[in-house]
Amino acid sequence: MNIDHFETCIRTVPAGGVTSPKGFKAAGIHVGFRKNPQRLDMACVTADKLASCAGVFTTNRFCAAPVQVSRQNLGGAEKGYGLVKGIVINSGNANAATGEQGRAVAAETCEIASQILGCEREQVLVASTGVIGQTLGIELFETGLPAAIDALSVSGGADAARAIMTTDTHSKEYAISYTSQTLQYADCTFTVGGMCKGSGMIMPNMATMIAVITTDAPVEPRVLHSILKQTVDVTFNKVTVDSDSSTNDTCIMLASGAAGADAAPIEEGSDAYNELLYAVHEVCETLARTIASDGEGASRLVTVNVTGAATDEDADTAARAVANSPLVKTAIAGHDCNWGRIAMALGKCGVVFNQEDVSIDIMGMPVCRGGLTVAFDEDEALRRFEAPEIVISCDLGAGEHTTTVWTCDLTHDYVTINGDYRT
Repeated sequence: MNIDHFETCIRTVPAGGVTSPKGFKAAGIHVGFRKNPQRLDMACVTADKLASCAGVFTTNRFCAAPVQVSRQNLGGAEKGYGLVKGIVINSGNANAATGEQGRAVAAETCEIASQILGCEREQVLVASTGVIGQTLGIELFETGLPAAIDALSVSGGADAARAIMTTDTHSKEYAISYTSQTLQYADCTFTVGGMCKGSGMIMPNMATMIAVITTDAPVEPRVLHSILKQTVDVTFNKVTVDSDSSTNDTCIMLASGAAGADAAPIEEGSDAYNELLYAVHEVCETLARTIASDGEGASRLVTVNVTGAATDEDADTAARAVANSPLVKTAIAGHDCNWGRIAMALGKCGVVFNQEDVSIDIMGMPVCRGGLTVAFDEDEALRRFEAPEIVISCDLGAGEHTTTVWTCDLTHDYVTINGDYRT
């Protein structure tokens, strides 16, 4: 497949989100998980018919009750896919570190929703976000779920995206459409949409913060899981705000098949598969970048590119070392073109390279060549630091492997937000 040609076939959906693909409805309402009645705190996303579903979840050993229940409903950690009718997400309470009681509440939530939606309990998934270690009762689900499901609509995606926010400063949604260039699906226009939340406690490991991705392409669950896993590894798993992996990280993808109802399912490795994989990547990368740019207290999105690594693992390790360094992040907040902090972060991370082979650029400006400083114009550096996205590029000179990681700067506001998170 000619990717360059396919790029021209992709169209951004105006105000697009999780309900942009055909066959989905969503809602976001206030039910009382949050004290502020103006804060939406329960979201539902449902498929008109049973949809193919795939999920990836946190590897944090303190994984939350909804993570455990949703993972089980998708066949366990070794499987991660199945058929699903709906997803229920609450904000304001993570239902994490709550033991058997928390798991019972998550399972009962699936039961209540399944009775209203007319499906099996295992065909409902749950996710939660908020404070860890606080007991979560079933009462608000008992009263809120009927109201939320009654409010479901094709236009409800924006409310759902707002309902899952915690310290996010804005909701995060995106969708694209494309007309397939393959003979088998020549008359089909497919859409991929999504929503996510995430601002702090962000460095995913095999998952993302909380995200729901949808498509109306015809895909079987196993193939959908392949697409999701590949995509998450190079998008959401490349985001870090503060190097902390949440207890609740959940990324779920649904495929309704509504835009190709009479077509055979897309086969893994086919041109149609590669088209969909590319489209899902575009949506997830866009959402991942919005998470990084909206990091708690952040004033800048920071993109860290590492090239010249000996292995993919080395590239990732080096990029994360730079992206997670408080000294690098505070220098960016202060508009200080202090490349020595970047060199320090690369050198401490355990990746093997020769410092004499290293090159570093900041905002396209050479600051280090052959491991030595390059004279640069400080006034020009200050001007470039006014850009909304700061790009750091590091070539280790040790191989051919590359990666990109997204993060943000570290400001005084991060301490303020997290110093009184519970209160």
